[in-house]
Amino acid sequence: MKLERNDTLLMIGDSITDFGRKRPVGEGLHEGVGTGYPMYVRAFLESMYPELNVHVINMGTSGDNIRALKSRWKTDVFDLRPDWVSVMIGVNDVWRQFDQPGIPESHVYLPEFESTLDEQVTSTLPRVKGMILMTPYYMEPCREDRMRAVVDTYGAAVKRVAEKRGALFVDTQAAFDKLFEHMHSSNVAWDRVHPNYTGHMLLARALLRALEFDFNKEL
Repeated sequence: MKLERNDTLLMIGDSITDFGRKRPVGEGLHEGVGTGYPMYVRAFLESMYPELNVHVINMGTSGDNIRALKSRWKTDVFDLRPDWVSVMIGVNDVWRQFDQPGIPESHVYLPEFESTLDEQVTSTLPRVKGMILMTPYYMEPCREDRMRAVVDTYGAAVKRVAEKRGALFVDTQAAFDKLFEHMHSSNVAWDRVHPNYTGHMLLARALLRALEFDFNKEL
């Protein structure tokens, strides 16, 4: 287990991370961290590693792309002084290219996405114990689907940055692909992006596995 006693784990991203978290800082009792995968991460940590007293913060913001993430990085990451930072971003960078084709200013293309992510990771790593980079995903098993194909290139960019900078890497698309060998994506997300509790549990487990969480641990 990579987390240590009294560590703060901050998760940042778009609506998939946000999921109703408290403002201005997503922390505290009940649904302070929202009702998505950060909630499950906190529940796993508190129920199986209570001795670590890990502080979980959710700073996801619905609608964000990598540009928006960069604009709030100081207040929403640096100023909160986390020990670990998990980042999942990219689906809106791609999605706007498909649902807003006539508004090019809302599009974030791959070179900008990768260079901006690399910049944020490079500036953050000296300040924290570690970072976890999670790929964007699209719940479409057909890899030839146009949006799925583009999302895959953004996921590959996340992997390149993680490998180059020594961050932990989580392939969320691969995790969903395995799930959809057994069920249809409509059972998890009507829009192929925003998951139900099953999808959020899958994301939480994938993140925790990257942190070497022991799911067989007993109190």
